[in-house]
Amino acid sequence: MARLERMKNVLKEAIKEAATIEEAKAAAVRELGVPEEKVLFEVLQAPQKKTLGLFGGCPARVRAYLEVTPASRAAEYLEEILHGLGVETPAIEVKEEEGGCVLMLSGDDLGFIIGRRGETLDALQYLTGLVANRVDSGYYRVTLDIGNYREKREQSLTGLARKIAGQAARTGHKTSLEPMNPYERRIIHTAVQEIKGATSWSVGSEPNRHVVIGPSDDNPVRSRSRGGRSRGKGERSAGERSSRPERAPRAPRSDVIGKPEREIRQFVPRSNPLPTADGATPPSKTQSEKESSSLLYGRIDL
Repeated sequence: MARLERMKNVLKEAIKEAATIEEAKAAAVRELGVPEEKVLFEVLQAPQKKTLGLFGGCPARVRAYLEVTPASRAAEYLEEILHGLGVETPAIEVKEEEGGCVLMLSGDDLGFIIGRRGETLDALQYLTGLVANRVDSGYYRVTLDIGNYREKREQSLTGLARKIAGQAARTGHKTSLEPMNPYERRIIHTAVQEIKGATSWSVGSEPNRHVVIGPSDDNPVRSRSRGGRSRGKGERSAGERSSRPERAPRAPRSDVIGKPEREIRQFVPRSNPLPTADGATPPSKTQSEKESSSLLYGRIDL
């Protein structure tokens, strides 16, 4: 069963016979065309000498093979892509790590593989990782790098994150960064954690997901900006009731000209007139012109 499992992961093999096991191994390595330290060997038959120098005997038989690992499969796939892009002899160095590997590329005129802000390099890394993870059932992390670009990019992002986090801690304002991949967003979050009074979080969805850096909840600048904010006209704090002040009594206006009181005349009936000035007694009854002209109702004595 173990042998069948190994056969599934075999990338390339060679079987050679020679008088000795060492000679058979050397012949198999030459046929595979790879360094001997990368080759696995299996002795199929040990050499036997002939009886009396005439009968029987057999040569050594050795099987040399390259076992398919996630790292080797990723390197092979990457080499095929680079040949398709016009890179004739790409130099790929594989560095094994715990749970993954780093594929280091070296050569001339490889800047186009990096692309704008590493977008082409990230795309190649993603495809190479998919191929590597088809070898085994577990997760295998593949990192693709050219000329220490990853290290330089990490230093640049770390410096940017610390600078913006310092500004957020001093001013209490938040800043949105450009969209980044999960690896670069993790670098930003790690750098911001080192700055007191600042925090970071990710918003949006891929491929436009980006990091926002702002003041933390325990930042005193943020607390003052919230508590000392002046309320606008008509704005009340929570729980505050609106109470209308009592209106003061209106004072009398001094510029209003009062109307003069009308003189009330005493009614004097015509049937009992007052005495005249000369002391003569007026007639007992008088008749007005209106009374004399009232023919419809007759005369009205008052």
